[in-house]
Amino acid sequence: MHERERHRIILSAVQEKPVVTIQDISELTEASEATIRRDIAALHVQGKIRRVRGGAESIHPPQLGNLAGRPFRVSEGVNIDKKRAIARKAAELCGQGDAIIINGGTTTFQLVHYISAYRLQVMTNSFAIAEHLVKHSKNTVTVPGGAIYREQSLILSPFDNDTTRNFYARRMFVGAQGVGPLGIMEADALVIQSEQKLMRQADELVVMVDSSKFRQRSSLILCPLEQVTTIITDDGVSAETVRMIEDAGVSLIIASVTAQSEREDSPSVA
Repeated sequence: MHERERHRIILSAVQEKPVVTIQDISELTEASEATIRRDIAALHVQGKIRRVRGGAESIHPPQLGNLAGRPFRVSEGVNIDKKRAIARKAAELCGQGDAIIINGGTTTFQLVHYISAYRLQVMTNSFAIAEHLVKHSKNTVTVPGGAIYREQSLILSPFDNDTTRNFYARRMFVGAQGVGPLGIMEADALVIQSEQKLMRQADELVVMVDSSKFRQRSSLILCPLEQVTTIITDDGVSAETVRMIEDAGVSLIIASVTAQSEREDSPSVA
């Protein structure tokens, strides 16, 4: 990842938490802690952040009341090649005229580039996904009622009468904060409430996660692993993880990141 992109991620991250640690940023950017220390020092000298012991903080305090989890703009560029390869495989599960649900997230967002030629019935709680599909595809787009959470680009409502129960889908596509033996994990209770409502409206649950998510954990479980129909991940997945998925009776699709990169520099947009 280039220095400019790392700096963008650091600046976004410090707006969401009082203090962001060197380890947090290293995991986000997949850069060494020594590199992140140099980045923080450079941004500190430029007056863009304040360097603190073990990390950095914003010059201006972050706003309160945001959802837990990384903001959309922070995560969007992380592992982008893996996300695109996973999204291409996910799109292959769709057929003309299918009704699908796409949950908000930066991996699921990549689906928009590969389903633009389809005429699907799409429900999504992602403002970013809905906006892109309306502008660049002929898919029919439905969104549930609720408030827009700008940082995560999500439309969420704590109420049951948000139109979700009036939509039926063949498949639902979701991302996750982490995946482990106990199940699919998320970081925010309101996000889980929204996802579980959507899950009840679909026959199949397809989880789209890059291989790093199998090393990450979160405090909240969305659903047990056995409830998942299919997991799509990249070819960096470990043999131990493959066994865990297969033992749970979940179908596994592995996307080749190398093949994806050779096929195209970036997804085509309708």
